[in-house]
Amino acid sequence: MNGKRPILSIIGGTGTLGTGLAMRWSAAGYPVILGSRSAEKADAAAKAIRVSPGTASVRGMDNVSAAKAGEIVVVTVPYANHETILREIRDAVAGKIVVDATVPLVPPKVATVQLPPEGSAARAAQALLGDGVHVVAAFQNVAGHKLQSPQSIDCDVLVCSNDRAARESVIALAGAAGLRGIDAGPLANAVAAEALTSILIGINRRYKVDGAGIRITGDLVASAG
Repeated sequence: MNGKRPILSIIGGTGTLGTGLAMRWSAAGYPVILGSRSAEKADAAAKAIRVSPGTASVRGMDNVSAAKAGEIVVVTVPYANHETILREIRDAVAGKIVVDATVPLVPPKVATVQLPPEGSAARAAQALLGDGVHVVAAFQNVAGHKLQSPQSIDCDVLVCSNDRAARESVIALAGAAGLRGIDAGPLANAVAAEALTSILIGINRRYKVDGAGIRITGDLVASAG
C-alpha cells in the first residue's frame, strides 16, 4: 500500500455503526467507501457525512463495487442479512482482510445470547469466504450512535482473528477511530465478543444506560511487552 492509508469499504455502511466508523476513519485520514444494496442510498449517505478540510473522502457504491474497491472490507450488516451479503461479495474480497462486526441477534429476544451452529457469526463468515480471506471479528461492543458523536468513547474493542498481522491491522483501525483495540486471540474467541453484545443490550435496558461498553483492566502495555 506504499505507506498510504488503505481504502476502507464498509458494507452495510449506511447504518448507524457503519456511518459512525466512516465518520471517524475519514477524520483520521482514511479514504472510505460506504456500501449498500442501493448505490443511490450509499451515495446519499456518503454526501451526508460532513468531511472537514484535510480529512479523507467518503464515497458511496453498491456493496459488490465497494467490496472490490476496498483494500480492507468491513461488514456491518444485520445478522438476518449476513449470509446473503457475504455470498454477494465473496469473489470481491478474495485475499483481503474482512472485518466482521456482525452479531447474531435474533429478535425478539435480542438481550438473550443466541449463537449460530458455527459458534459465532465471524466463524460462519470465515467458513463461507474461505481460507484465502483474513476474517477479523471486531467492533461488536461499541454503540454506533456514540461513534457518530465527536466525544471520546470509554470502550475497548476485542479483536479476534487467526491471522496475527490482520489482528494488528484492525487494532490500528480501532485506534484511528478513537478506541483501544485489544488482541483477543484467534477467531474462535469471537464467540465471547458476540455474546457480550446481547448482555450489554440487557444491561442498557435494566440500568437505563446509553450504550454500555466494555473496558479491559490491567497494564496491557507492560503485559504485551
